[in-house]
Amino acid sequence: MSVSAAVAAASTSRTLVLARHRSPPASRVAATSRGRPFSSGPHPLAVSPATRAPAMATDGAAAAAAAGSKKKKEVLIFDAEEDLAVSLAKYTAELSAKLAAERGAFTVVLSGGSLIKNIRKLAEPPYLDSVDWSKWHVFWVDERVVPKDHEDSNYKLALDGFLSKVPIPTGQVYAINDALSAEGAADDYETCLKQLVKNGVIAMSQSTGFPRFDVMLLGMGPDGHIASLFPGHPLVNENKKWVTYIKDSPKPPPERITFTFPVINSSAYVAMVVTGAGKAGAVQKALSDKQTSSDLLPVEMAVLQDGEFTWFTDKPAVSMLQNK
Repeated sequence: MSVSAAVAAASTSRTLVLARHRSPPASRVAATSRGRPFSSGPHPLAVSPATRAPAMATDGAAAAAAAGSKKKKEVLIFDAEEDLAVSLAKYTAELSAKLAAERGAFTVVLSGGSLIKNIRKLAEPPYLDSVDWSKWHVFWVDERVVPKDHEDSNYKLALDGFLSKVPIPTGQVYAINDALSAEGAADDYETCLKQLVKNGVIAMSQSTGFPRFDVMLLGMGPDGHIASLFPGHPLVNENKKWVTYIKDSPKPPPERITFTFPVINSSAYVAMVVTGAGKAGAVQKALSDKQTSSDLLPVEMAVLQDGEFTWFTDKPAVSMLQNK
């Protein structure tokens, strides 16, 4: 049965606030932006105690890309991956409680890669017993067009590392139909999303006309790609479809489906989880105060229209940033 058939049956500011994670509570330090005093607000949800470090402003391409964005991006820097995982679990669990209470459902979009390892704390106490998993609806920002038991499958990665450990109803986990072609799977997944919008499970953004997922938990590649939206690829400019497909991915396997930027940028919350020195170059370009309007990386094109965007990083990932 196809995914869609199964569903039918069943301030313009781009100011960046850097915070260094500390185990004990740390005092807040004054932040500056280009030499001017800058007062940073608290994180939208309570996370691990952190010290506020100097902030950096962006201009040029960032200003253009940020047109319509009403929220700032915040960057959290953790001393250890364990600390990041603890904070990410708390962030997600608190969003789950808040949004499930408001809407009666909680829509979560996952990526592949190391993200699944980073959310492992959600499958442990206290969250395993305190989160209302019956309200969760799980989607993928992109997927490889391979069988669900294939080692390249993002579904298999999530199932083995997370989904098999938490009691989310099976019918609320939306994997692609791997029996279809890449184009067919993308069309089927978009049909699934439209049905869930009609059913009230997924919210619709009033400002963009695209689906508004509650939270996207995303990762980034060393080249700055997110989802299956790669630097210089024509798909980064797709602005009509909700879900599209790629047959020539520069990273194997070549055939994939992916959410488009209008969908990503309509999210209520995005957690961009990026760790490791191998991604420091892309992080530097994305978060530097010397951005230009040319050659935007896909991660730089992820600018929420009306939402909260938080980077969860470690020291190696931000090692090339100035004034860190």
